[in-house]
Amino acid sequence: MALTFYDYTPAPSPRRARIFMAEKGVTAETIQIDMAKAEQLTDEFKAINPACTIPVLKLEDGTVLTENDGIAAYLEAAYPEPPLLGVTPEEKGLVANWQSRMLMEGLSAVAETLRNSSPGMKDRATTGPVNYAQIPELAERGRARLTVFMDTLNSRLKDREFVAIDTYSYADITAQVVVDFAKWVKVTPTDAHTDLARWHAAVSARPSASA
Repeated sequence: MALTFYDYTPAPSPRRARIFMAEKGVTAETIQIDMAKAEQLTDEFKAINPACTIPVLKLEDGTVLTENDGIAAYLEAAYPEPPLLGVTPEEKGLVANWQSRMLMEGLSAVAETLRNSSPGMKDRATTGPVNYAQIPELAERGRARLTVFMDTLNSRLKDREFVAIDTYSYADITAQVVVDFAKWVKVTPTDAHTDLARWHAAVSARPSASA
């Protein structure tokens, strides 16, 4: 039985997994779950992932992975080349460190902004099976956090080719997806973010970016 990947192409979270798989040269049977039609909340999908989130990777033995970090850990172990989580202990620590920062300071800020401001996400301020009301103040905070995030990423990339280590890694994948996702809430790098722009152009030119 082949790997099965539950996807929703427009969404940022499954895109992270698609890029990771593309970099590894891993293919999977893909099943689209239309979040615009709330298919992630159906009983059929809840039987696969009770958390009602996407992506999901179902392994050949039936094991189900529902988090990007779990999917990345599996893929790195099962398909070690090219390494995307670092090779040496120091590299592994740096990739994990910067991956966490890109997620918490960047991706969560975009999600906070979008889910608390979009009319289409009324009462869906968080992912998952439980509905939560929007809090407009959180959208404002998310935008402020994104401004700081762009500055942080630009500073980190000064005189650097990649975010975490000297080679392309999982941290670059998450950072790229964050920068692209931020366009959804009309936040983009400024003209002052020259190092960020240079890096973004380079990672966007990789074949995996279109996965």
